[in-house]
Amino acid sequence: MESEKSMPLFETKKAKGRVMHRLFAGTLFMGVCFIWAYRFGNIPREGEDGRWVWIGLLGAELWFGLYWLLTQALRWNQVYRCTFKDRLYHRYAEEDLPGIDIFVCTADSTVEPPIMVINTVFSVMAYDYPAKKLSVYLSDDGGSNLTFYALLEASNFARYWIPYCKKFKVEPRSPAAYFASGSNPNHYGETTAIKKLYEEMEDRIETATKLGRIPEEARLKHRGFSQWDSYSSRHDHDTVLQILIDGKDPNATDIDGGTLPTLVYLAREKRPQHPHNFKAGAMNALIRVSSNISNGQIILNLDCDMYSNNSLCIWDALCFFMDNENGHDIAFVQFPQGFENMTKNDIYGSSLIVIYNMEFHGVDGFGGPLYIGSGCFHRRDVLCGRKFTKDYKFQWKKDDENKIQKSMQELEKETKPLASCTYEQNTEWGNEIGLKYGCLVEDVITGLLTQCKGWKSVYLNPERKAFLGVAPITLSQTLVQQKRWSEGHLQILLSKYSPAWYTHAKISLGLQLGYICYNIWSVNCLATLYYSIIPSLYLLKGISLYPQVSDPWFRSFAYVISAKYIYSLVEFLCSGGTILGWWNEQRIWLYKRTTSYLFALIDTILKTLKFTNVTFSITAKVADEDVSQRYEKEIMDFGASSPMFTILATLAMLNLFCFAGVVKKVIMDENFRLFEEMFLQLLLCGALVLINLPLYQGLFLRKDKGKVPSSITIKSFILALLACTSFTFLY
Repeated sequence: MESEKSMPLFETKKAKGRVMHRLFAGTLFMGVCFIWAYRFGNIPREGEDGRWVWIGLLGAELWFGLYWLLTQALRWNQVYRCTFKDRLYHRYAEEDLPGIDIFVCTADSTVEPPIMVINTVFSVMAYDYPAKKLSVYLSDDGGSNLTFYALLEASNFARYWIPYCKKFKVEPRSPAAYFASGSNPNHYGETTAIKKLYEEMEDRIETATKLGRIPEEARLKHRGFSQWDSYSSRHDHDTVLQILIDGKDPNATDIDGGTLPTLVYLAREKRPQHPHNFKAGAMNALIRVSSNISNGQIILNLDCDMYSNNSLCIWDALCFFMDNENGHDIAFVQFPQGFENMTKNDIYGSSLIVIYNMEFHGVDGFGGPLYIGSGCFHRRDVLCGRKFTKDYKFQWKKDDENKIQKSMQELEKETKPLASCTYEQNTEWGNEIGLKYGCLVEDVITGLLTQCKGWKSVYLNPERKAFLGVAPITLSQTLVQQKRWSEGHLQILLSKYSPAWYTHAKISLGLQLGYICYNIWSVNCLATLYYSIIPSLYLLKGISLYPQVSDPWFRSFAYVISAKYIYSLVEFLCSGGTILGWWNEQRIWLYKRTTSYLFALIDTILKTLKFTNVTFSITAKVADEDVSQRYEKEIMDFGASSPMFTILATLAMLNLFCFAGVVKKVIMDENFRLFEEMFLQLLLCGALVLINLPLYQGLFLRKDKGKVPSSITIKSFILALLACTSFTFLY
């Protein structure tokens, strides 16, 4: 029995093929060094033509090589985790299990529909975990009575849904996802009845959402709606706190008499004169409010579109926290973010499958993954600022026997001040306690500072995805999201908490390099833009910038290019992608670097110089029917008028003009020596043209609403033509 108690609850395995990868990386780095040597050794002398262009290419290739070297930290020491949930089941009695507080965050009912939000809530309320140990909190930063109405409806439907899920062990436990899955259970009669109840509830919520008002009957029925009587706007209102289900109340039961989990609605107080600190502020308010209501030792936070796809993932996370030998220093357990609306070939590269299936396993090998804001289990005391010490031992069992039980109204009144907009004044909230303020990626910097306090994190990527969300379905949404992420990462690099210096001796060198690799995403725009423009213009002029095919130096370029992209393809396929998906990934890689990262770099510089302030944009979770249809058919959507699209179209036009010009020159002059003399430039320009084929279709061929707007087509044509003619005649 003792030996059974001492058995580990999780296992860590080293990735196979690490030695082979390191040997391959070594040969590739040698090739990169030869390219650098070629550039250094052939710089035109002072006064010679092309000197600064050559130096620019040297700078770009130095950057590409060093950045590739950094990315090896994400692949050098990959580890994989597996858990032993059966051992955990038998080791702890129900009363000894920790309380779990689940935070679901929403911010705007117009872009995050209430029906979607409550489906996420249902998926976690129905977890296979003791209901009395489970509490679910919905933070509504939009302060919408429509969202509150949807949650009120959800609290009633949960009485039927939760026992149904546990009786038939259905997966997933989001009703919308479950009914859409088309499964054909044997319990047809009960499924039909529960589906009818769900559809009736859905219809009431959708009707209220479309009308923009709550049914009068519902408004009069529940006291909670009276809290909107003093409501001015989503940016100016009192705290709205409602305990819709009190799990400690013996009368709070489902239709089978089972206990229901606690369910709480919170819209924290907001005033125009007080900063609200976006999602980080909402999370910190939830930490305080929940500490006075349920005070669960473990916190799971989810975005409102990220429903739970696995009802047992709580047990997976607890295997790490509750392991007697190796769990005491684990601060958080991060699951990957999956997406239910992903197309086969992932046209916008939104699945991030290489990051989640390769790179995060690499940073896990050096002390833990990044905290990415959703699908993450935390120790509450770590979020509240506790530093790690070697003698730290956590008692999972709480002594609640002598605690006086208060009514819901008393508890709400007592807890409301914790969500006021002035509570944090002259405190360490947002600094040493809770999520860190002042950064667009508050989750990443919070995780970094947690690891700097001596804690570790782990990454678990189970075969059945733990959480599924909604990926952007337009190019515009994708690029805006990438801009926010890359800008936030660069803010971390330039802050006092930069992994480049602050984390020295606090976390491992491999983890430092891993953070830096993500932090410098946006800086990639400079080298990428240079490489996307200059070689093509010089190709049009007939000036070679690379060694000829017969030159021995050519082999280094050929090896690095072929080996790098073959490895990238193999890695993508091993992560579960397709060949066409990999090609789409390369296109999005180019688009991100030439637009999202460029604007992120510019905005970060402006904010550093105090010209602009930090802003936070929410990615829309709803779209028009024709937009959705194009996405499902994997047709790229260029329909928005955006400066980003102007840049993309101009670069595509420029490369098309350059490639067409050199092809014309070869055919008209029969100068086939260009293929031998300028093969690499032709290859680069041709690849840029080929990868932009969907964009050319949007510019010239398509007639639907997803085509490139005419204004952008005209502007990009003029700008590209002007650049090509100016360079040709003025150089």
